[in-house]
Amino acid sequence: MPMDLKDKTEKNKHFITSFEFALQGIRTVFKEERNMRKHVAFGLMAIFVSFLLGLSLLEWLWIILAVFLVWIVEMINTVFENVVDMVTECHFHPIGKKIKDMAAGAVLVTSVFAIIVGMVIFLPKIVELFLK
Repeated sequence: MPMDLKDKTEKNKHFITSFEFALQGIRTVFKEERNMRKHVAFGLMAIFVSFLLGLSLLEWLWIILAVFLVWIVEMINTVFENVVDMVTECHFHPIGKKIKDMAAGAVLVTSVFAIIVGMVIFLPKIVELFLK
């Protein structure tokens, strides 16, 4: 087997190489997926508001969990979309549609979870600011 082909098909033996590939995956999903850019913007906004409101450690953990879950599930949704498109060669297939719809539904459910977490943590603090 030629060395070039072997290098591209074997498992990465170096952490740095694996890390670079992972970063490339993050850059790709951010560049190609409009919804990912929106999720990142909202997540960063939630983190910024968390700083302003002076959250407790437990509240921070919930916010960080919610933000990262949305980002992770959006990335997994993108993976499913790409795999379905690859397998179906971008032609409609009813099972492919079901897979894409379910993955999108997972993003929706995770986003609703994040919104609920944000409301439970932020709303009382914002109301308290206005009542002072």
